[in-house]
Amino acid sequence: MKKHFLFLFLFPLILFGQNEAVTLEKLKEIAVVDQKVMMPMRDGIRLATDIYRPKGPGKYPVILSKTPYNFNQWIDGKEMIRQYETAYDAVKRGYVYIVQNERGRFFSEGVWDILGTPTTDGYDAFSWISSQEWSNQKIGTIGCSSTAEWQMAVASLDHPAHTALVPQGFGAGVGKIGNLYEQGNWFRGGAQQMLFTSWLYSVQNDRVRPTFPVDITQEELIRVSRNFDLAPENPKVDWVTALKHLPVQDIIKNVNGPIGVYEDMIRRKPNDQKWFQGGLFHDNMAFKKPSYWFVSWYDVATTPNISLFNLLRDKSKFPEAADNQYLVIAPTLHCSFKRATENTIVGERSVGDARLDYDALTYSWFDYWLKGQENGVKSKLPRVQYFTMGSNKWQQSETWPPKEAVATPFYLNSNGKANSRNGDGTLTLSAPKTDLPDQFSYDPANPINSFGGNVCCIGNAIQGGSLDQQTMELREDILVYSTPPLTEDVEISGFIESVLFVSSDAKDTDFTLKLIDVYPDGKAYNLDETIQRVRYREGYDKEVFMEKDKVYEVKLSALSTSNFFPKGHQIRIEISSSNFPRFDRNLNTGGNNYDEKVGVVAKNKVHHSTKYPSRIILPMIKK
Repeated sequence: MKKHFLFLFLFPLILFGQNEAVTLEKLKEIAVVDQKVMMPMRDGIRLATDIYRPKGPGKYPVILSKTPYNFNQWIDGKEMIRQYETAYDAVKRGYVYIVQNERGRFFSEGVWDILGTPTTDGYDAFSWISSQEWSNQKIGTIGCSSTAEWQMAVASLDHPAHTALVPQGFGAGVGKIGNLYEQGNWFRGGAQQMLFTSWLYSVQNDRVRPTFPVDITQEELIRVSRNFDLAPENPKVDWVTALKHLPVQDIIKNVNGPIGVYEDMIRRKPNDQKWFQGGLFHDNMAFKKPSYWFVSWYDVATTPNISLFNLLRDKSKFPEAADNQYLVIAPTLHCSFKRATENTIVGERSVGDARLDYDALTYSWFDYWLKGQENGVKSKLPRVQYFTMGSNKWQQSETWPPKEAVATPFYLNSNGKANSRNGDGTLTLSAPKTDLPDQFSYDPANPINSFGGNVCCIGNAIQGGSLDQQTMELREDILVYSTPPLTEDVEISGFIESVLFVSSDAKDTDFTLKLIDVYPDGKAYNLDETIQRVRYREGYDKEVFMEKDKVYEVKLSALSTSNFFPKGHQIRIEISSSNFPRFDRNLNTGGNNYDEKVGVVAKNKVHHSTKYPSRIILPMIKK
């Protein structure tokens, strides 16, 4: 049995598309097709590789996609044409197109370890490819999500043939960047992002999975691929229910899923040394490769993605790479760039015409770097091309945030009754003089449900995107702070920092924050969201627990957006202690959390005064 949707995930190769169906026979009219090539790695492991190259003599540049997903051409005995369309488009433009499975996936040999795949596999693939008689020794890499995550760490090895990158939705490859310890999207603010639980159920190899003989030939692999390819057919899971199971470490086991890398990863802390082995990119790595980055406002790792771009633009650290980094930020969900239409709907909110010609952009990038065409791409491309929601238009800047953005603090204020949108919470330009803290009870058995948001890969548990939060804001365990209706138009574009002064009667708890655009009719559309596990408020190399009712300063991981607030709209934030199941629930005990079944109720307070100036800092551009 074959897993159909895994095949679809391979081609968030959003740049390459064909309108007409391309069969294998049509592709063979222009290409030499060499499938199931078992490419050797330095340790003897062989990786299954399909190669499509122009007919006739000559040396050609190569576009390489490496993936953990199934790209077998035969699913349930039927020929799948999507890869052929991608290959056809590349070959007709004068490129060799190569797709390869990571080690341990499907026909590839070895043991698979998501986020821990050896970087030497990519290096060895570059060496093998560049030694072929048809290669011009210039290789570009491309892919979205898990076909992007491996590119950055491999680029740090500086293989001479690895010439340019196009990573898209690449947060799963970002480890530590500055004070962000994302570790490949596993964490946000020290809390586990539960997308990996549902994703690994469908993707991770079971430790007892069947394998092909190590001496199987290319001809045999081509023959048997029509019948089977080691792709499991996992039973469907209702993740709305399944993710509620405790302890967290047993969620996949509880739905009879495969036993694999999840059981190890769920026990790691943000600074575990295992995160620093294998395929994640960290900010202590060198990087010299030209890169064209694609990010989405409603993706799971927008802030870490943009932070990596900014890191590489820092000339003091990476002078060779600084001038060759370009960024696009689209108003879409994870790897959904090409789904933008004349009226792009993200969740429930229309952001208008958000289309771009991604084929033209990415091929012009590769034509310049891999073919040496003097097409002026570097002078034509905006350094940062970003979509501003609300005004619904593409804009450009030389930096992120745009230089004209002014960091403006808005202070939390209330008379101690900011609970729900019917409360008295406000955002003001000056801090209140007296401390009238807002308080609420956070019960892990009754968490705030994730509603819309910046998500990926979590099955039916969450609908991503921008949804009207009005009903959610009636809960008493959500604190709501809003500006008065704006008297002039304002754009917020950049990173959004937030500082909260908090206390609790629990040893540990979480604080969440969500940024909202409130329309005059009351509709409240979410823009971005974040979380911070308080035990990590002093850093991720240690855990520091809370003393009962002592006030602590907590800086939350930054949010990111570009949104236009017209006159009459309001800027709003929501604060609570859970956003489940996007993030795992803090059981408030101070224990491991992953191996616990029973939580305790935490009575949490948010303080705001001259002494405790809880605030959100907005990058504002007045219009």
